[in-house]
Amino acid sequence: MNIGVTGATGQFGRNVVAGLVARVGAESVVALARSPEKAADLGVEARLADYDQPETLAPALQGVDTLLLISGSELGKRAEQHRAVIDAAKESGVSRIVYTSLLKADTSPLSLAEEHRQTEAMIKESGIAYTILRNGWYTENYTGSIPAAIEAGALVGSAGEGRIASATRADFAEAAIVVLTGRGHDQKTYELAGDDSYTLVDLAAEVSDQAGKTIPYQDLPMEDYSGILISVGLPEGFARAVAGFDVAASEGALWHDGRDLSRLIGRPTTPLRDAVAAALA
Repeated sequence: MNIGVTGATGQFGRNVVAGLVARVGAESVVALARSPEKAADLGVEARLADYDQPETLAPALQGVDTLLLISGSELGKRAEQHRAVIDAAKESGVSRIVYTSLLKADTSPLSLAEEHRQTEAMIKESGIAYTILRNGWYTENYTGSIPAAIEAGALVGSAGEGRIASATRADFAEAAIVVLTGRGHDQKTYELAGDDSYTLVDLAAEVSDQAGKTIPYQDLPMEDYSGILISVGLPEGFARAVAGFDVAASEGALWHDGRDLSRLIGRPTTPLRDAVAAALA
């Protein structure tokens, strides 16, 4: 069995490749990347696969049985990019696609959701066996801002009292590995979220406890929060999108009480306290 992983040099892709190598051996894993030279340290065969150069995709997928299609990062371009990969998979004889979608993609109000809905439909129409992994929020999306929060003396956002059922990148990667290497997952859609949920007030309290310094949560209107993100260097469009994700979180978009993720990985998801400790380390 040859397993191909798109976006293999990204943080999530690297997690998956390392786990696959441990489970099935390096000879069974193919890293697909826009810059294969960046995959040299992964210890597996690396092939050029550029979403924006469709002619690279079918050759890259030769001999791949199961494909992990990690959703692209370029908002607004992803549906077109994913279609190119799906078309190449059909041409190359890929027998199964596992796709990293978005939690509750069919109903999610997040601006990210539409391209995921389109991609899920394209995969189902392709005739290729599939598994949809609807990944919730990475805990690192929030813990990544902890150093700045400590420096500023406050954690800021626009999530209000919305509960966030996130899990770590490693948790989601482990689920992908289980599905890629196991049986019984064809034509299934999994809603993946953390076992427990928290508000940003809870996150600020956990940070305060572990850092030994009071870091309150300051809830801001979306415009004010996006302005802060712009001031620290985020492009305006991305800053507004991030602030919008928080507003959607305040409306329940990042909460889910299913246990698909912990059932798949056979253990509880990583607690918030452990993720905060890792960020502070």
